[in-house]
Amino acid sequence: MATSQKRITKELAECVNSPPSGITVSASDADLHIWTATLIGPPGTVYSGGIFALSITLPPDYPFKAPQVTFATRIYHPNVTNDATGSICLGMLKPENWKPASKIHAVLDAVRQLLVEPNPDDPLEPRIADEYKNAPREFEKTARSYVARYAVAKK
Repeated sequence: MATSQKRITKELAECVNSPPSGITVSASDADLHIWTATLIGPPGTVYSGGIFALSITLPPDYPFKAPQVTFATRIYHPNVTNDATGSICLGMLKPENWKPASKIHAVLDAVRQLLVEPNPDDPLEPRIADEYKNAPREFEKTARSYVARYAVAKK
């Protein structure tokens, strides 16, 4: 088993057996490099009550290259593209900041923390960041409507 495979297997076990708060993780049966995570909207935030799917793709040369983490569930957030791609702007995932010692567990914690505290000064969506800073009630209203539309389990 290659070193990368051992590392991925170990990290997957860590994330499954001792997951980050409010997050569950699983790997594809067909490909150990493809994971999915379910993130429960943190209490006390506009995302509370939402259930968000994350897609995690580990590159063949992981951990030397950062994983690609995206929201599979639409979300209204200054640091996530407002489209079906769901790209996330997170400092630790940027190629120049990624360190091989970093772990997926920490990445998932950071994504969850981004829902608690958005970073409007490093946005992927400048218009949403502006609204977050200058019209917080409007931002909260729109974010909650996205949660209701896209992130609530259908009964």
